[in-house]
Amino acid sequence: MAKNLPAQELSHLQDAYQRIRGETLGLADGLSDADATAQSMPDASPAKWHLAHTSWFFETFILAPHIPGYDLFHEAYNFLFNSYYEAVGARHPRPQRGLLTRPSLDEVKAYRLHVDEAIMAISAESFTGQMGALLELGLHHEQQHQELLLTDILHLFAQNPLKPAWRNPVPLEVIDEDTSSAPVWQEFPGGVLTVGHTGNEFAFDCEGPAHDCVVRPFALAPRAVTNAEWLGFMQDGGYENPKLWLADGWDVVQRQGWQAPLYWQRADDGWAQMTLRGLQPVHMQAPVSHISYYEADAYATWAGARLPTEQEWEQASLTVEVTGNFAGAERFRPRPQTGPGLTGMFGDVWEWTQSPFTAYPGFRVSDGAMGEYNGKFMSGQMVLRGGSCVTPEGHIRPTYRNFFHPDKRWQFSGLRLARDC
Repeated sequence: MAKNLPAQELSHLQDAYQRIRGETLGLADGLSDADATAQSMPDASPAKWHLAHTSWFFETFILAPHIPGYDLFHEAYNFLFNSYYEAVGARHPRPQRGLLTRPSLDEVKAYRLHVDEAIMAISAESFTGQMGALLELGLHHEQQHQELLLTDILHLFAQNPLKPAWRNPVPLEVIDEDTSSAPVWQEFPGGVLTVGHTGNEFAFDCEGPAHDCVVRPFALAPRAVTNAEWLGFMQDGGYENPKLWLADGWDVVQRQGWQAPLYWQRADDGWAQMTLRGLQPVHMQAPVSHISYYEADAYATWAGARLPTEQEWEQASLTVEVTGNFAGAERFRPRPQTGPGLTGMFGDVWEWTQSPFTAYPGFRVSDGAMGEYNGKFMSGQMVLRGGSCVTPEGHIRPTYRNFFHPDKRWQFSGLRLARDC
């Protein structure tokens, strides 16, 4: 017989559920039905789809299989809002999500309310530990989609010649910091180190099992590479020099015509960048963002350094607190990283590592549909660490492994340099 979740733990989960679900709706405030329906590229999803898919997750994996008599909101939604779960059935093609003019945004919000009321109505007598684990996973899944919703809205609005703002278009105050002094690199001794998640707190399956690995002595730059430093790379012909680039990366540069980070454009007085506040001047002392792995690797080669491995990054991150410029700060843009020692390890920009997203030793795919969450993507993608300025507060940790294909740029992705000691 399944063991019920303790009442206090259930109450804590339901409180978190209400808070996180409310935060997601808050991100959609001010979006029109048209804003929430359009899809700017196959990698992005409409805001309306994010709102519906996260509700589908709770309905499909908790309510429908575990709550007797639960009424599906709409039988077609399993097809419309399944993302990639083959075990659950067929689904609407991802590149065509923007064609779903129906259901409307209001209908999707009604779907969310239907699911929310059903989740909150589950009694302690029927809420099992398995359901609690699925609910916790679903909440972290929803936080991932909060970040994706913002990056997808930014990409959508960047295609509009009006350069509209998702939030307050008043420019953020830009205070130039003194970055003229050479950064003091932080050295680490290496050794046989434990990597991966330990303990009883939540982590995604790909963050474990914890295991020992050999790390040679290394050093990390104290902060992420800035826009000013990236401009130096551009002015030195970084995008025109094939010797700096991996072969696949050079092919993409030539094919796509890259000459600057995504969202940069020339302005009368320098460079501007599309942001969630609309088109704004590039803040030269802030970390560069919206660059691909290929660009990060080329810059590191140009700088006479390299990208860190994810094992190096994780070990260095354990020496600092998990604080930074996250979505909760409501800046939604990287800020300058100043101060002694390692700064900005968490928040601002996801930092590319040189590590491929592969399984840790001893990793096993979970049974059922949840086995499709991460394991099936362990091919052809690179690991990023640390979170960004649109990552929800409390969602990140030192062992968190984000991953994208090496040519992707629409996320808030940057880099921190490493070198051997």
